[in-house]
Amino acid sequence: MRITLVVNGRDHPLDVEPRRVLADVLREDCHLTGTHLGCELGVCGACTVLLDGEAVRSCLLLAVQCDGRPIRTVEGLASPDGRPHPLQEAFSAEHALQCGFCTPGWLMLAAGALESDPALADDPERLAALLGSNLCRCTGYTPIYRAVLRAGGRPPAEPPA
Repeated sequence: MRITLVVNGRDHPLDVEPRRVLADVLREDCHLTGTHLGCELGVCGACTVLLDGEAVRSCLLLAVQCDGRPIRTVEGLASPDGRPHPLQEAFSAEHALQCGFCTPGWLMLAAGALESDPALADDPERLAALLGSNLCRCTGYTPIYRAVLRAGGRPPAEPPA
């Protein structure tokens, strides 16, 4: 099936089988390997991208469902001049990444949430609930929580108990 994926502002005309998931097409056909596949069941969040500005699990979406819709991957976070996104800087400053496998999914989840609701960083329980939707085996989540607060313009703090 002929589709055009609009990824990070760039058109990718593609011929894809209707059964292929977005994550595979992004990685294999668009050569955007920042989107990682972890569980392939929509549980871990490593494959999170923004579709129409909303965080989605790209392992659960068929690529044909995204025809012509704006998709943003971790490769599209940095500014056009190459300056890192505030979330990328905050993740580095707060040591919110270790092995880095889940990091792109976290960045896209947080970017979508903060862009749609900047006040999210003012609500510790809502922020903790959001961040509970992705999995990380290395960081213990606290550095990720602090990084999102920092990127949201708030002083880093511990997550609610």
